[in-house]
Amino acid sequence: MPYSRIAGLGHYVPDNVITNEYLTSVMDTTNDWIIERTGIRERRWVDPTKDTVAGMAAKATRMALQRAHMTEKDIDFIVFATITPDYFFPGSGVLLQRELGLEGIAAMDIRNACSGFIYALSTADQFIKSGMYKNVLVIGAEIQSTALDVTTRGRNVSVIFGDGAGAAVLVPSEKPGLLSTHLHSDGRFAEELYVKDPGSSRPREERQPEQILDTTTYKVVMNGNQVFKHAVVRFMEVINEALKANHMSKEDISLLVPHQANLRISQFIQEKMALRDDQVYNNIMRYGNTTAASIPIALSEAWAEGRVKENDVICLAAFGSGFTWASALIRW
Repeated sequence: MPYSRIAGLGHYVPDNVITNEYLTSVMDTTNDWIIERTGIRERRWVDPTKDTVAGMAAKATRMALQRAHMTEKDIDFIVFATITPDYFFPGSGVLLQRELGLEGIAAMDIRNACSGFIYALSTADQFIKSGMYKNVLVIGAEIQSTALDVTTRGRNVSVIFGDGAGAAVLVPSEKPGLLSTHLHSDGRFAEELYVKDPGSSRPREERQPEQILDTTTYKVVMNGNQVFKHAVVRFMEVINEALKANHMSKEDISLLVPHQANLRISQFIQEKMALRDDQVYNNIMRYGNTTAASIPIALSEAWAEGRVKENDVICLAAFGSGFTWASALIRW
């Protein structure tokens, strides 16, 4: 049975930088208020006339393929993680397939929010191990800015989120690269972080355009205290689960790349696990929370900065809507 490894990483973020100073001009907030609660100084939001979810994913893909010394034609399966697809249906996986000119290959969408990239990575790993597919493209991409309530009413959410895409190319390997993945969920807390509409579980007459007078159900609802309380527990649990499964300890971690949900969560985990600064990678200060895209963007940047080297042990961990949480342990 073959193993899988990451052969190349890539990312793309829009050119449009949204600073905290800009947000103070459109809502009742301050730079200090945002930094104190989230650690974010700026984020990227798309120009809707230029960027699409699939288009950003294609740009991230081409970077990953170049770094892997591969071409689009080498890919035989796409696993696309997003909760903000370009269309209600079909998923963005087939749109990326079209962008890359890969007619006929399989494409699958994963809708596991902030944990989506690790879920997608785990899915790709299983397909490679089974021998069904050889070179699998794994994507995390999101456009959230177009659905945010950029007013004082929505500031608790709108200051957090950004747009972007990240890509990883998984290939077969004789030696273990992706050592293990660990996936969990608890739907009891689904409504603590969710967007209700456009949902199908409503009477037909309520879903007619002329009846949609209240659009608040199309905005993100988040119970920040509940999310933080659960996140700090689940992050540590799933990281330790990965280490235990591979007979390792926290000292073996070369780099922890957590989902960039909130800098305060990452700092809490680092403190509780007594990890050094050089063992944790954060870039939320620059990009905000890009949901499924956050881990592959951060991992791609860490690799480019020389923070990911051969034989390093890399731990990925995420927590988000669902609630879902997941981890992956990688031998580079």
